[in-house]
Amino acid sequence: MKIATAKGHELVAEHILQQIKSGEWSPGHRLPSVVELAESYGVGRSTIREAASALKAMGWLDVRHGGGTFVSKELPNEPKNGTDDLFRNASSLIELLEVRKSLEVGAASLAAQRRGPQHLLRMQEQLSVMEKSLAGNETSVGERADADFHMEIVAASGNSLMMKLMESLSDRFAESIRQTRELWFYRENATATRLLQEHRMIYEAIEGQDKKSAEDLISLHLTKVIEVLRNALD
Repeated sequence: MKIATAKGHELVAEHILQQIKSGEWSPGHRLPSVVELAESYGVGRSTIREAASALKAMGWLDVRHGGGTFVSKELPNEPKNGTDDLFRNASSLIELLEVRKSLEVGAASLAAQRRGPQHLLRMQEQLSVMEKSLAGNETSVGERADADFHMEIVAASGNSLMMKLMESLSDRFAESIRQTRELWFYRENATATRLLQEHRMIYEAIEGQDKKSAEDLISLHLTKVIEVLRNALD
């Protein structure tokens, strides 16, 4: 099956999803490597990574950095420890973002106190990817780096429960956030540049162990995201 289209990652993701839903790839099954999948579909590795990232956000895949990609042990249409009811009853995506904001402000505060060299390095790596993606107009790559940057902040907090809560929230509105960012953040280069600068300032506050600045900066940043999404939904 060869795919040659500007939206190849969507077709790849759709085909992989069919493999899972048909039972050909069962929960826990390890997928072929990125190289093998790229050759199989006749697309670039970045297309495979985009497809895997989308399916991970939807809960179908478990992507382990350096450890391969697996079909999730608990698929999205299966009950998950009662938390689905909580998210189903949320009146809007805005509520989820408000919860995320509260979590991230707390995480940034803890990160400023607890961050180690390894956390700073990983945050720097994501900032670098965001900068390169901006220069190369690689929107999807920048989006992933943005999301990973925020997850690195939570990781630096040292609170494993907070990390799990953030992952759960992020997985549930990843696609909506992608569409909103596409609508506003990347509409013009100046806006994307400003967004990158906001992330740099958050990083510098955490690096300098300035707890108050870290809290204020990430609160302001996520308030803007909520406002943009509110306008888009309106």
